[in-house]
Amino acid sequence: MPKTDPKPFIIGGVEIPKGSRKHVEIELPSFYGSPANLNAYVFRGKKDGPTLFISAAIHGDELNGIEIIRRIRQMHLLKSLRGTIIFVPVVNMYGVMNHSRYLPDRRDLNRSFPGSAKGSLASRVAYTFYQEIVQLCDFGIDLHTASIHKTNLPQIRANIKDCDTLGLAKAFGAPVILHSELRDGSLREVACEKNVSMLLYEAGEALRLDEKAIKIGVRGIINVLRTLIMLPKPSHRKQSKQSIITHKSSWIRALESGMIYTLKDLGTTVSKGDVIAHIYEFFEDHKYEVIAPFDGIIIGKSEIPLVHEGDAVFHIASFANLEHAEKSLEDYQELDDTIIAENL
Repeated sequence: MPKTDPKPFIIGGVEIPKGSRKHVEIELPSFYGSPANLNAYVFRGKKDGPTLFISAAIHGDELNGIEIIRRIRQMHLLKSLRGTIIFVPVVNMYGVMNHSRYLPDRRDLNRSFPGSAKGSLASRVAYTFYQEIVQLCDFGIDLHTASIHKTNLPQIRANIKDCDTLGLAKAFGAPVILHSELRDGSLREVACEKNVSMLLYEAGEALRLDEKAIKIGVRGIINVLRTLIMLPKPSHRKQSKQSIITHKSSWIRALESGMIYTLKDLGTTVSKGDVIAHIYEFFEDHKYEVIAPFDGIIIGKSEIPLVHEGDAVFHIASFANLEHAEKSLEDYQELDDTIIAENL
């Protein structure tokens, strides 16, 4: 149930009345004397409803989410909003300014929650975001990409053992839903402790904008808002695509060093025993095969041709019904501007 409270809705010391929109700057710790703020854009509908946060750039080199939030904030359909959306396009401003996944203290912000007002820089940023934003909400959507030199197929990661969360994950409509256990110090972990249902959207690669990943993200968030009855449903709507749901995935690692030539693309199905790449030694004519260890779908892969022994090169989600998976993935290849417009 939404957190209903007769008291004023306040973020960063700023009261947000119903039916209003406000840009709130929440002070963050300075770094070498340079001030920084956590920028929140708060949209409140005239009618009661859930409170949901949408955040991006917890890792400072993950940019797709920033653009997803920008596009949603500009949509006229938000005039019909019920409840409240808190947009936080850049959580890790320090990382964004330095094109870095991490904060200047080399800590991962998504392993620093719930944080502390007197801890490290990462701990203080996590504490501010948790106290000022997360605790006010009923739901959350956190936007990510793969790490540097890797790319991810658009996918939702969530605790799908929870029926309500699974329902939202299905509503989002990404190609793949992957069950993901909670990690110590993660935003999802502390949100769960506060009964805030969360989805994590992974798509694309670090320091790049991926148009299809952005469009799927925009459409998915609008789908979730409609499912939560925060936005009205369209009078005419095509049947939504069915996501592929999987409970298990694994990174396949290179057994040798050299130059890798991939044979299977992101989003393709593989059968156990398939050769998915070749690795060639630098100074010899030896060639090594990278073999799929089980049936599944490639949901992540390395984008750099140089690999070292032990490097993660393919992320495969286990899925037994490959025929069904192939049909579902073909549907997503048809995504274009017309489909996006129809869904909004």
